Amino acid sequence: MEQKDMETLVNAVQKALFVELEASGRHVHVTAAEAQRLFGHGLTPKRDLSQPGQYLCNERVTVIGPKGQFENVAVLGPERKEAQVEISLTDGRSLGITPPIRPSGDVTGSPGVILQGPRGRVELKQGVIAAQRHIHMTPGDAARMGVKDKQIVKLQVYTKRPLIFEEVQIRVSPDFATYVHLDYDEANACGFCPGDLGRILP
Repeated sequence: MEQKDMETLVNAVQKALFVELEASGRHVHVTAAEAQRLFGHGLTPKRDLSQPGQYLCNERVTVIGPKGQFENVAVLGPERKEAQVEISLTDGRSLGITPPIRPSGDVTGSPGVILQGPRGRVELKQGVIAAQRHIHMTPGDAARMGVKDKQIVKLQVYTKRPLIFEEVQIRVSPDFATYVHLDYDEANACGFCPGDLGRILP
């Protein structure tokens, strides 16, 4: 078998069995109105992210909690219908709040913070969560791996400190690219490095 054919076979097996891991640091999503208050203009893309249509913005904010703050926090676009601040549980201790572990978009009853931008500030009454660990999947990859939207699975990660993550939510959409998303607490716990892979356990 030629080298090119071997590489094609290896890539096909890898795609059928494994999912690439990504680590997601603290970041903020804002509405169009909030972007105007914080920056005086709408969000401006800096670079694309792995999920189609999502991007890192040139804009940054300071996130202010009861006991501490984080400066230069990434803002992700495009604008959303409701603000959301995604942090780790360790970040929550530094800010003086306890974020609930929730799927993205489920912010009802969550703590609030103050967002400070160069042109103004926004006081959020709610919106701070620690994102539930999850796997974005295309419908084709979900069918190939035998999982469905909102299913909860176990994930074996092949990293420097291999472990099994439980309570991992599958999220299926034709708008997604297939990646596992871990926050920095989870990524550090397993010794994550870019390019590491995981496998959904039966």
